[in-house]
Amino acid sequence: MAKKGKKKPERQDLRALLRLPVGKPVDLTGYPADATTGGPDGKAAGLAATAAMGGELAELQERLFAASTAGDRRRVLLVLQGMDTSGKGGTVKHVIGLFNPSGCRIRSFKAPTREELNHPFLWRIMRALPQPGEIGIFDRSHYEDVLIARVRELVPHRRLGRRYGQIRRFEDSLADDGVSVIKVFLHIGYEQQRRRLLARLDNPEKHWKFDPGDIDERALWPAYQRAYEIALERCSTDVAPWYLVPSDRKWYRNWAISRLLLEHLRDLDPKYPAGDFDVAECRRRLTDD
Repeated sequence: MAKKGKKKPERQDLRALLRLPVGKPVDLTGYPADATTGGPDGKAAGLAATAAMGGELAELQERLFAASTAGDRRRVLLVLQGMDTSGKGGTVKHVIGLFNPSGCRIRSFKAPTREELNHPFLWRIMRALPQPGEIGIFDRSHYEDVLIARVRELVPHRRLGRRYGQIRRFEDSLADDGVSVIKVFLHIGYEQQRRRLLARLDNPEKHWKFDPGDIDERALWPAYQRAYEIALERCSTDVAPWYLVPSDRKWYRNWAISRLLLEHLRDLDPKYPAGDFDVAECRRRLTDD
């Protein structure tokens, strides 16, 4: 128990707890989707802890944007991947809502358009990257081109195999250019997905979020799990690791991703740029007019 008057020690770096090992096989069945790894003690504490991070996250975002006005090229890219109902949209709503939206660049990737199909698969991704000082959020991403493409056999296996290497080189180039890539796999359980889909059917106000095709995709659950395991193994690197966030509990998912963003932004530690003008002279002019 912490002594009275002393600040409680920080929790263990969540990145170390949720980061998948680089270059090692991934077995998703070994990760409970309802876990609360490193998290607060229960939903109420989790909601309070997430809200408490809001002020610091907003300040760090402002500092990151301010630093970009003086030539700092650093920015953050949060990549969200997961099965249907895993909470990609919910994360955007509840976590990114802690930031100033004017400094965020949010992009949801659906099936490629005809124009996008006429270009290499990374073309549409590169056009959506955050600018210096921004926080970018991808709801799905370039990983769709090694996930659904593998499950649905949309491209030859030889081309599919090359894409993993292309993705690694692409993410390396982003890191070299000042992008902190935070890749999060929202890990939801099979039964939890069923409950969420049924909840959408039971609520007419949620029917707009339901697509009968989701049931067809659910039938391919084992194939998708295997596709994810391959992508998580082959594309987790030291500069762009994958973080597995158990997502059966929405409060934990939101807390964990907020915490991951906070830890990365703290490490960046952006600074407000110094003014290039004479402060005393400007003050004199304002007080003497």
